[in-house]
Amino acid sequence: MTDVRSHDPRAQIDALIREARQARERSDAAALAAAADAVLRINPREPRALVFKGDAFSAQGDHRSAMSFYGAALAQGRATAASPPDLRAELQHAAAAQAEGARRFEQGLRDGLARRGFDPATSSSRFAASLDLMTGKPLYCQQPKFYMFPGLPQIEFQPRETVAWLAEVEAAAPAIRAELDAILAEPALFAPYIEDRANRPRNDQAGLLGNDAWSAVFLWKDGVEVPEIAERCPQTMKALAAAPLCRIPGRSPSILFSKLQAGATIPPHHGLINTRLICHLPLVVPPDCWFRVGGEERRWKAGEAWAFDDTIEHEAANDSDQDRTILIFDVWKPEITAEEQDLIRALFATIDASGAAAPRLGV
Repeated sequence: MTDVRSHDPRAQIDALIREARQARERSDAAALAAAADAVLRINPREPRALVFKGDAFSAQGDHRSAMSFYGAALAQGRATAASPPDLRAELQHAAAAQAEGARRFEQGLRDGLARRGFDPATSSSRFAASLDLMTGKPLYCQQPKFYMFPGLPQIEFQPRETVAWLAEVEAAAPAIRAELDAILAEPALFAPYIEDRANRPRNDQAGLLGNDAWSAVFLWKDGVEVPEIAERCPQTMKALAAAPLCRIPGRSPSILFSKLQAGATIPPHHGLINTRLICHLPLVVPPDCWFRVGGEERRWKAGEAWAFDDTIEHEAANDSDQDRTILIFDVWKPEITAEEQDLIRALFATIDASGAAAPRLGV
């Protein structure tokens, strides 16, 4: 090994780094570790040496220790103002090794838990979420743009047993589809979902402002019935009679047929208030249409409804060559009591009476 006492520190480090690379090329883990240790005695934060130390542990099968050194190398690399090409290459190697280590760690966890009875489809959803966090997946939380009601569960798609009335809506899907077909026969009834409002600044919202790519026909809009449409859809309104519609005068519910054109996308976004759920009843659903809420992605299937929290990041896409159309409406979350519903209505009524700025709620 290089005699580190006979050179200035930078020259010593450069020589030892060359030795470490040569040792790695010939798969000599002991020599690799020795050269890395010698560099780290001179500069404990040298990112190349941290990568080499990680490689040495990895070659010995100690992946946990290797991951800690790769992580330290990447942290030091981010703190380096200008990275020379050889350092960038080592950091890319460390990032790839760390990603593979994380994949191996997660697979080992999931395999071991499966042998011990864990099934993500039927076991505790809270434990499943904790496992996602432990394995580095992002935590998606409610982020309402306007009104936050504390203490509500952070749930992406609402458990079906808590919205049992959805079965009645699904049972009416054929009748609702017949009413939708009559609406679809008049394309001029659809208008862009994101409207340009004269009394508000223009907000293009990823090119969707005034764009027919995402359009709607409203039966109710911002808490007000649209009679010329609602009267044409009596079976749709009848199907929603059992739903706990979120009634806030001047704001909700909104009930609409929502069309997403072939090839269109709705970018990730958050809703305004976290005291309600948004419900989807798919009606015209070609293949390759998907919807993501937080960390869970689903495919729409005709006649199969769901409810979700729109204050958790969500997005949609129609990757098919046909339009997708669904029924959308909003309901109170089951945790919101009758008293709390009244108080929330009183809150918005007070805002309206004061003239203070407050958004429409939309869906």
